[in-house]
Amino acid sequence: MVFANANFPTSADGRTYHVELKRGEATNRIITVGDPARAKRLAKFLDSEPAVFELNSHRGFYTATGRYKGVPVSIIAIGMGIPMMDFFVREVRAVVDGPMCIIRLGSCGSLNGAKPGEFMVPTSSVALTRNYNYFAPGSKEQKPYDITMEFPADEELSKLLTQELSEAFGKEQVHNGVNITADSFYSSQGRVDENFTDANEDLFDVIRKELPTAVSLEMETFMLYHLAHCTTSAPLVEKKHQQSIHCGASMMVFADRVTNQFIDHSIVPSLEEKAGRAVFESLIKWNPDEMVHEEHGSVWEVKN
Repeated sequence: MVFANANFPTSADGRTYHVELKRGEATNRIITVGDPARAKRLAKFLDSEPAVFELNSHRGFYTATGRYKGVPVSIIAIGMGIPMMDFFVREVRAVVDGPMCIIRLGSCGSLNGAKPGEFMVPTSSVALTRNYNYFAPGSKEQKPYDITMEFPADEELSKLLTQELSEAFGKEQVHNGVNITADSFYSSQGRVDENFTDANEDLFDVIRKELPTAVSLEMETFMLYHLAHCTTSAPLVEKKHQQSIHCGASMMVFADRVTNQFIDHSIVPSLEEKAGRAVFESLIKWNPDEMVHEEHGSVWEVKN
């Protein structure tokens, strides 16, 4: 495949460089997950007509596009971490016309006593990142880790997600609050590794002091919220709003980082199925007030 324009590489037929989608293959409503196997399990909930479109990119992204209860939706697996979320959001935004709604369905660690198997719907997120200069030879840096300001989720979408998950699992099982997105599974999530100097032994004390309302810790949500905030008006449609991506997130608690209790993975499939349905229901209840992507010629077009 030949790509042009090093500023934003696309192929001759309009495919993006990493996700490899072109116009008409991703919808305005998207569920994003990390694990491709999770995406494929969620894709089984899609309608039988039209046939589900699937694409695996050479960079590890997996896309399934179809309809859920007649509404066009895509499910996109992106892998792990801030850079993969950045690739996904920017490249899909480039090939979808009109406003978009993106919901992350993932996993996280809890910081507020929520037990494995319960759920988080973060109303905002911060990034907690390693201060690389602190570890440089002769460095005089004082802080080994940096914490950003909060970026909010879409308020209405968070309410929808909280409501749908509460109906599925019970209100006591669903938690709201500030999410922390770390740039590492290890150092910036406070995991001690004797093979490296990470200066993270008191990281949870720092979190409790600087972010007392933090409820969850994971690796992707902040970049979704951040980029949604930074989007400009949607391309090729009437420009009513400056921000063209509406976003939210829901995460299954896999680990209690206070007690270090970890989830029994035998219960994950049932949690995933019920949570997936709740996310789908939230997604199709999102009603944009602008034109969305043209269906004619798309992979979700229903042909008579």
